[in-house]
Amino acid sequence: MATLVNGIDIFKDARQNHYAVGAYNLNNLEWTRAILRAAQETNTPVLVQVSMGAAKYMGGYKFVKDMVMDQIDAMGITVPVVLHLDHGDFDAAMECIRLGYPSVMFDGHKLPTEENYVKTKQIVEAAHARGIAVEAEIGKIGENQDATSGELASVKDAVRFANLEVDMLACGIGNIHGIYPAGWQGLNFERLAEIANAISIPLVLHGGSGIPRDQVERAISLGISKVNINTEFQLAFQQATRKYIEEGRDLDKEHKGYDPRKLLLVGTEAITDSMKEMISWLKTPSISESLQQATIA
Repeated sequence: MATLVNGIDIFKDARQNHYAVGAYNLNNLEWTRAILRAAQETNTPVLVQVSMGAAKYMGGYKFVKDMVMDQIDAMGITVPVVLHLDHGDFDAAMECIRLGYPSVMFDGHKLPTEENYVKTKQIVEAAHARGIAVEAEIGKIGENQDATSGELASVKDAVRFANLEVDMLACGIGNIHGIYPAGWQGLNFERLAEIANAISIPLVLHGGSGIPRDQVERAISLGISKVNINTEFQLAFQQATRKYIEEGRDLDKEHKGYDPRKLLLVGTEAITDSMKEMISWLKTPSISESLQQATIA
């Protein structure tokens, strides 16, 4: 029977020992299987997360939870798996808490700071009563190809939100969701260091796809414990499936190249390969049996 974990001990250990665990977005069944396979083959803990849009596309938060748990059983997954709501609004976070997601993110960055604070507090109280981890966000994360759309998180806000006893904190430090544009100035390590020196909870780097390896590694050394990846895998999937069609493999009637499962398979394998490379960047260690038992929620 599949068991999900809240990941609190894992991310605390990551912060203390200067490594990170990847947080990989689900988009469909193939994404789910590709990510779980990479985690199992590398014997590393994994956080699979679903955005509000992806959950709607796949049929709802309950379906996503059921699918993940079914695949854990079907694939014989033994490494710790955290199921997480990514960038949820207040209602989505509350629904996922009710459904028993072991981890949720309440993203209130669009709200006035005081309202964000009050609602984050409500989410923390509801989640912690059920042993569920909470991630909050301060400072706006930039949007796709717009280096000017983000804002730096303030140290004052970081301390205030940490005092709410959130389990992880996502901070705007020059990072961007999606593809990074030419001329991007890089992460603001000065602000990251200031926040990391002010609070001890695990910090989250959103927009991890496309950041150069040296910057990812430096961010981890300063306190980043969770790195979000989505676009990286979408591009890997795109390139692999495009190659399959451009090579005319879908036209091979003798070997049923038109079977959509064969097209999707090459994309799925590309995601797994890309994730294994990312795990090496993050220096995620193999899971020990003792830590695996300690993290069961």
